[in-house]
Amino acid sequence: MIWVWFGLAVMALIAELLSGTFYMLLVALGLAASGIVAYLGFSLAAQLATCSIIGIAGLVILKKTGVLLKKGHLKATSDSNVNLDIGQHVEVKSWTDNRTATVYYRGAQWQVKLDPSITETPLPGLYVIVDIQSVTLVLKPVHKSS
Repeated sequence: MIWVWFGLAVMALIAELLSGTFYMLLVALGLAASGIVAYLGFSLAAQLATCSIIGIAGLVILKKTGVLLKKGHLKATSDSNVNLDIGQHVEVKSWTDNRTATVYYRGAQWQVKLDPSITETPLPGLYVIVDIQSVTLVLKPVHKSS
């Protein structure tokens, strides 16, 4: 039974590599711990309990430490840790009536639109990239501090 636990743990690690989440890693840890318990000669009930306890304890620890983010965190398109364009500045020369424009950024022409939270009429000037939707940059005006 020992090798069954370790075999399942390896399969869970492979699934972890394919999925990119921490959940299968927790399952793999629980399965490996059950293999150790089986090696030590404990009953099948103890092995199953070990797998469950280790998996659930790992989930609780990852949730408490913030490794597993709660819903409502930043989207990847607006997270500067994921997308290095977020926070960069662009110069908008003129806006259309529907609050869009074309800018030159990183050696290419980009379509841009004003962030929907901005209610005032957009003026030419310096803007900061706050999101990327498909191939369109979403901008907010840069407010100069006095």
